[in-house]
Amino acid sequence: MSYDSRISSSLGADLRALRKSRGLTLGQVAAHLGKSVGWMSQVERDISSPAYNELKALAALYEVPLSLLFGQAEAPAKELGRIVRADARRRVGEADASLVEELLSPDLTDSFEVIHSTFRPGARSPGPITRPTQEVGYLISGRLKIWLDDDAFLITPGDSFRVRNQSLRWENPFEEPAVAIWVISPPVY
Repeated sequence: MSYDSRISSSLGADLRALRKSRGLTLGQVAAHLGKSVGWMSQVERDISSPAYNELKALAALYEVPLSLLFGQAEAPAKELGRIVRADARRRVGEADASLVEELLSPDLTDSFEVIHSTFRPGARSPGPITRPTQEVGYLISGRLKIWLDDDAFLITPGDSFRVRNQSLRWENPFEEPAVAIWVISPPVY
């Protein structure tokens, strides 16, 4: 399989969504890569394809794993952009084995994204996380301790919570994984 055939079919739109979610201009991203604004605009419109090293630089700039910029597993044409099979989810977030995050949304082109998170036993956030987003989490299984600003909560299966204009810290001190579904607006991965 060639490098080009593995690139996400929504790469340009995904890159545009990532850039906008970080509050960056085309000019800022182009300058970071040492490219022209016109070239970056063509990449976001899928007219030009970035080289592998440019994709690596974009992934680093946007703080996403490089694998996010490569598409889902092969799927029937009628499913592309519409259906995400369990074995075709794209990994997002940090490459930390204690927290596994996968994109449930077909791509990053909507005004929100849906994430499947598995918090392994002993996992904890590196510190408070504050993002310019609105998020709702729903715990499917396990238990999770969270802090919204300085208020602590124990979240159990079936519980949901919102994070808006506040910091979030989390920890799974329990012996079983905690699995949650998140809806995040705007997309951050």
